Amino acid sequence: MALVTAMPTTRLPVTVVSEAVDFRPDLLAELPRPTGALSFLRRGEGFIGWGVHEQFSAKGPDAAQQIQQWFAEVNAGLQVEDSVAAPGSGPVAFVSLGFDDDDVSVAVVPTTVVGSANGKTFVTRLGAPSGRRERRVAVTPPGRVSYSDAELSVAGFTSAVAAATARIRAGELDKVVLAHDLEATAARQVDERFILQRLANAYPDCWTFAVQGLLGASPELLIRRSGRTIASRVLAGTAWREHLGDEVSAELLGSAKDIAEHAYAVSSVADVLALACDELTVPASPVPLELANLTHLSTDIVGRLDQRAPTALELAARLHPTAAVGGSPTATARQVIRELEPMDRGRYAAPVGWIDSRGDGEFAIALRCAQINGRNLRLMAGCGIVADSNPETEAREAQIKMIPIRDALEGR
Repeated sequence: MALVTAMPTTRLPVTVVSEAVDFRPDLLAELPRPTGALSFLRRGEGFIGWGVHEQFSAKGPDAAQQIQQWFAEVNAGLQVEDSVAAPGSGPVAFVSLGFDDDDVSVAVVPTTVVGSANGKTFVTRLGAPSGRRERRVAVTPPGRVSYSDAELSVAGFTSAVAAATARIRAGELDKVVLAHDLEATAARQVDERFILQRLANAYPDCWTFAVQGLLGASPELLIRRSGRTIASRVLAGTAWREHLGDEVSAELLGSAKDIAEHAYAVSSVADVLALACDELTVPASPVPLELANLTHLSTDIVGRLDQRAPTALELAARLHPTAAVGGSPTATARQVIRELEPMDRGRYAAPVGWIDSRGDGEFAIALRCAQINGRNLRLMAGCGIVADSNPETEAREAQIKMIPIRDALEGR
């Protein structure tokens, strides 16, 4: 049975004002508080927010649908003055879905949003303006950080990979994505802005996100909707210089294992989007995407929605989980994950992003991330497992995928 947070039975009309501003701020520098950050941006463009007008949580296979309905009800109680009329102007909800049906999905409509896109910057405020800017608290570092095994250690992860490859070779499934976690403890309460700024600086080609304490820099755009135009960036197949030497991209493009893993992920996205589109363009082969510490195989899919034009959140829910974070076939892979991972993923590897009242929005997959709770953090990373995956190599890959958060936390 779905679990839904209580909603008010009556709503007083609230004014929402979106207006352009004549400056280009460092968006993350606008966040005034150490906690409660909301973010979705790439190369300085996107959205940040703070304050809570309303928030919502849900469980179950229809969690995204519940959030969509809740957001519609929130919008019904708003009086909108939007002179910007661009994707992301007007009321916005930041959304982070749970990976599995039993994981909690959350959504927040902030009281303040600052957005920047296509050379324009705007501010959206919900409720009566205070007439003065909120005082910004200075950013503080977390101090010394210590690490310890969480629910699935490196040794436990390699054992899980070995079990998964045996089941794949037996013909039970084609691919499964397995993850493990790591706990970190800081000397002081973690200032979310400290991590976000370092992630954005180190990984400008990733989407730096934050929703209710889940922070990260994801290289994978699950879906973007602007009107009827959509786009998706699929990543699967990974290599790093330590593993392959200097010719990483060439070796990755020549790897039958990585090409096969990538093909599963592309098909899982393209098959879903084809059902919602009049036009869909899927490149025949991937290209390498080089990041600071890893290189991925990447395919950019673009399309035009049909007249039904589902919202960005609806599309994200249909796509989740792609083969890049779940496996193939989907139902079998999800069951194998439940059996081989002795922990809940929470909101790791699930859609995270924003939606506006027009149905436009963007969702990345919550990767390269950590869940923050005061001084404590839970890091997670995973790898796509196919028949010839090597457990030790996959464990090393997972550790490398935790480097972005570790470096940001340690101030590197």
